[in-house]
Amino acid sequence: MSTPRIAIISPNRNAYSETFIAAHIARLQAVELVLTDGHLPKRTATGEPLLSEALWQRVRRKVSGTSFEQALSARVAKLLKAHRINVVLAEYGPTGEAMWPICERMGLPLVVHFHGIDAFHVKLLADNKGYARTLPNAAALVVVSHEMEEQLLELGAPRDRLHYVRYGVELDRFQAQRPDQAPPHFLSVGRFVDKKAPALTLLAFHKAWEQDRSMRLTMAGNGPLWESTRQLVKALGLEAAVELPGAVSHDRVAELMAASRAFVQHSVVTADNDHEGTPLSVLEAMASGMPVVATRHAGIPDVVEHGVSGLLCGEREVDVMGEHLLTLARDPALALRMGQAGRARAERDHRQQDRIAQLQGILAAATRS
Repeated sequence: MSTPRIAIISPNRNAYSETFIAAHIARLQAVELVLTDGHLPKRTATGEPLLSEALWQRVRRKVSGTSFEQALSARVAKLLKAHRINVVLAEYGPTGEAMWPICERMGLPLVVHFHGIDAFHVKLLADNKGYARTLPNAAALVVVSHEMEEQLLELGAPRDRLHYVRYGVELDRFQAQRPDQAPPHFLSVGRFVDKKAPALTLLAFHKAWEQDRSMRLTMAGNGPLWESTRQLVKALGLEAAVELPGAVSHDRVAELMAASRAFVQHSVVTADNDHEGTPLSVLEAMASGMPVVATRHAGIPDVVEHGVSGLLCGEREVDVMGEHLLTLARDPALALRMGQAGRARAERDHRQQDRIAQLQGILAAATRS
């Protein structure tokens, strides 16, 4: 059988932090259609609306009582048929929930790829009724951490439809470096949001910096907590030690990793039960030969082995994380050993082409089930 023709439905268009979805679009074979802008998509990948105001008015005149959602669903179905799609890949659980009625009517298998917030967030679970349609009916459910797998099982997912697919990294872009030759500079990369707890990362760094004033920290990214983090830098007197460059390109991330001693991230479960999946930046740091200092949160302990490829602590254990940072600042040889172990793990388990091939196989199998 030829490679199944794939449609990818992604709610966020050009989200800079969702490089894993960009990899699916670019590297999966036979992606014939990409729709975006909403869980029930409203635009093509190039930004063209699926249902213009003029078309919507014509539909309303032709079929009275038709809602915008019904008309949009009909338009999505028409595009799936026109592109002769064999299988739909829905990025995030709510996208799967929105697409299931269309797939059911058309007899198309639906593969739903969960990423983090969608499996745990209290409001998302309530709004989507615990994925009551998606979990029992999707041809396959993809998760990125063992914690996420257990969560979906608790929500009622059939075990035989769950697939653990690790995120992959472009190993050619993130090449092994020598953290022992870098100064005691530390790097954090990610959105400034509650679950990444930038303030806790900063407080942990401050604890270590009080013992070693040669230490430096770069926190790359942006988001709603960026300004409060900047204010905390000022309040702690860290203006000369901490840099907040905002969002940076993927190539710039690789450059920063090459010039740093270790990667740091203090991920936490938030008040509304938001979780990470497996942070891609952690995997990129491992691929770069950097030790990782992080929390035992979500998929992080699935990939970072404490004492081998990094140093882990409990969530909100700021003092312990500070001690870990100080340890690596004072022991470059340990940083090198841990970085080498992380690189070996990335080469073994997180080659992007291997993980894409695994997902390709799941999509192909879905068309045969």
